[in-house]
Amino acid sequence: MRVITGQAKGRTLETVAGLDVRPTTIKVKEAVFSAIHFEIEGAVVLDLFCGSGQMGIEALSRNARVCNFVDRSKASQEVTKRNLEKTGLIKQARIIAMEYKPFLETTTEVYDIAFLDPPYSQGILQEALPLLVTKMSEAGVILVEHEKSDELPQVVGGFCVVKRHNYGRISVSTYRREEAQ
Repeated sequence: MRVITGQAKGRTLETVAGLDVRPTTIKVKEAVFSAIHFEIEGAVVLDLFCGSGQMGIEALSRNARVCNFVDRSKASQEVTKRNLEKTGLIKQARIIAMEYKPFLETTTEVYDIAFLDPPYSQGILQEALPLLVTKMSEAGVILVEHEKSDELPQVVGGFCVVKRHNYGRISVSTYRREEAQ
């Protein structure tokens, strides 16, 4: 796992040991960032269920202004911190040790880009998405990595799925405001 481009280009990132975290493949990461590359510079980013932090780190490497990395796992928090230090991006980051629901219920931050990659098939996305959409900017984009078989809402709180790309068993659904279409 490595940073694709930007100021930390080529840096290798550490992953969380064990089977609880599935790092996003390079193919999926390249496709996601290709789709939003004009929206990253200066953006406020959320990496929810951050795992090793690779999605938020990629955004910071491409000049996002700041990224909040949220995960309840101590191992994920520690690996994310080491990866941020290794890439020199720690000053633009905040690691938040918290469950997603209380975080989304209490944060006052407004996000331009949000990455979600929760544990699969646990119904987490159906609960997280309605909370998250209230924290998004007018031009915000939400990118959700999930199992292809997962049933996600087409529309949630004024956001709708504008694209869905499949990569084997994995899909990435992109949500944007309906009026932005």
